[in-house]
Amino acid sequence: MTIEPPAPGEPRRPHGPRDPGDAWVVAPTGEKYWGRFGAAGLLALDPLRGVLLQHRVAWSHFGDTWALPGGARHEGESARDGALRESGEEAGVPADAVRARFESVLDLGIWSYCTLVADVTTPFEPVISDPESVALEWVPVDRVDALPLHPGFAASWPALRAALSTRPALVVDVANVMGSVPDGWWKDRAGAAERLLSQLASLDAAGVDAELLGLSATRWFPSITAVLEGQARSARSVGRAVEVRRADGEGDDEIVAVARALVATHRPVIVVTSDRALTRRVEELGAVSHGSRWLLDQLG
Repeated sequence: MTIEPPAPGEPRRPHGPRDPGDAWVVAPTGEKYWGRFGAAGLLALDPLRGVLLQHRVAWSHFGDTWALPGGARHEGESARDGALRESGEEAGVPADAVRARFESVLDLGIWSYCTLVADVTTPFEPVISDPESVALEWVPVDRVDALPLHPGFAASWPALRAALSTRPALVVDVANVMGSVPDGWWKDRAGAAERLLSQLASLDAAGVDAELLGLSATRWFPSITAVLEGQARSARSVGRAVEVRRADGEGDDEIVAVARALVATHRPVIVVTSDRALTRRVEELGAVSHGSRWLLDQLG
């Protein structure tokens, strides 16, 4: 929860326990930025209702403007966790009701602000839960510019809005990726597949550097689909982070089917395989192909 001290002449307001991150950072030129360890906010995008915006109370920094729920990060807290925590405290956003899509970071050297853009997967109603909000509203994307926006949000909104049309997806040829690592996978294909699925779940949490995807912003969180075939089909899933498709027949055919469905709703669709024939098939659909080494490098 962001607790900003009032500026000189502003009315004092209720206060509570402060985190060490709740402090101003002052630039050599005199500008002030809230959050000793930086700050983060959440842009929650509902496909039907638009963007969740907060009308800031008058005594807050740049009060009477509209912005994203967010605030100062805690020490050692990731930007993603900070954005979800702050939006939960300020707007009642359930962390499990949104799925991260990308992060965009403004880094000034002495201070940074991260915008986490996330898709609403379970509709919810925001709740004003601290004194910093006058109102919380879902605003259609094409109406955001009509509001008096916080200067920081106003500056970042054009690039954020442009990036909303991008929705990356990864489709992983598990058999091909497993086969590129000589770790004894041939002795226990299901066990090797489970190890890879666990690594993919970690990738879902960490995200992928935007440059590796050829995208703008800073870090992206693609949807991940893993296709299993043969004996690996008995591998256990590792939660909801990775969608697992178990091919009844040829794994390549299932991968093509998944890619065909995704290209209608996602951009770009990246199929991870080193199989040349499969690469040609998915590229004909409009997908992009990367070899197994590309993915293994991301997995460390």
